[in-house]
Amino acid sequence: MLPAGFDPADPEIVWLDPYERRRIGATRALEIASDILRHRARTARRSFAVGLTSWKRPIATRFLDGPNGPPAFLKSPLPAARAAKEASGRVVAWASRRIEAAEQAARAEGAPFGRLEDGFVRSVGLGAAFVPPLSLVMDESGIYYDPSRPSDLETILAAAEIPATLAERAARLRRRLVAESLTKYNVGEASEPVVPPGRFGVLVPGQVEDDASILKGAGAVRTNRDLLAAVRERRPDAFIVYKPHPDVVAGYRIGAVADGDLRNLADAVVVGGSITALYDQCLAVETMTSLSGFEALLRGLDVATHGQPFYAGWGLTEDLAPHPRRGRHRSLDELVAASLILYPLYCDPVSRLPCGPETALDRLVEQKARAASPAGRLAARLRHVYALGRHRLLGPIARRLQ
Repeated sequence: MLPAGFDPADPEIVWLDPYERRRIGATRALEIASDILRHRARTARRSFAVGLTSWKRPIATRFLDGPNGPPAFLKSPLPAARAAKEASGRVVAWASRRIEAAEQAARAEGAPFGRLEDGFVRSVGLGAAFVPPLSLVMDESGIYYDPSRPSDLETILAAAEIPATLAERAARLRRRLVAESLTKYNVGEASEPVVPPGRFGVLVPGQVEDDASILKGAGAVRTNRDLLAAVRERRPDAFIVYKPHPDVVAGYRIGAVADGDLRNLADAVVVGGSITALYDQCLAVETMTSLSGFEALLRGLDVATHGQPFYAGWGLTEDLAPHPRRGRHRSLDELVAASLILYPLYCDPVSRLPCGPETALDRLVEQKARAASPAGRLAARLRHVYALGRHRLLGPIARRLQ
């Protein structure tokens, strides 16, 4: 609560950015304050985490450490639920894991339950390569990629009034994401043009076929091969560009398309390079549930969805699998405000303070510059070798134990 008569625009007041220790204007200072207060409000309950792998525990601690203490990590759902109830806290689990027992235990004890997942502006490098995120989602209703029930994000988009000032902030954020060619993972370098002049380029982003977003949110089209076939049938004269998912290319996950199918269904297959270069060459994107559809919307492309991703159903996409619960028309900047400002949690890896998306983008730009250096390229190669070994040796064991 601000004191009576307080004027944040008073020229006598000096505002400082807590992340860079530099002077800023009153508008930016109030944005930072709102981000920190929102983060503190959402982490006010202490979290009791079940089933988080060892490498995700420091991540959860960084994001969920709140006024009542850092998260506690327990092996079994029932002790976690009882501890959460006693502390007036919440049970949390990673959303893409098998979490039914944890959710049931929390419900039985009357404790809130939160699902954790990476945010939409994540890192320079893949999560499958164990690169830590800059943003995290904690959803107490559902999770954004599961359309079977409302998520916190869907509720915001369906019911919240987004003021003009917040939409204007989202517009600035959107323009910066596009200008600096930032995406979720920020992997790959600029590549040569592949769409011939005068052709209608359609980008088809590949996905990990056993990913939770496919298992929960895909429609009749559920594989990369079937997606390519559907796009070819819909757009027989288009120049179809297929971009395999980087996790599949790296050998971490499943979703490869046979060479024969690629020759018949795609005009070009771009394995390396950054996906941002393809956004610039294409006029449309067709996807099952990929975040690439959201990134394409930011860049003004037409987007057709064969599944039910979080950004479909708000009047911005061609919905080939319409969702019965959605239908409110939202502007692009309202979608950005909900998805990138109100829904995720951000944490500055330098100061370790809660932050907003603007500071996260500052860090991404810095990380991209380091990753492009010789030392950064060597570190990425070493990380890839380590990650590939873990996925191929330990992955089958973990899946058998689930």
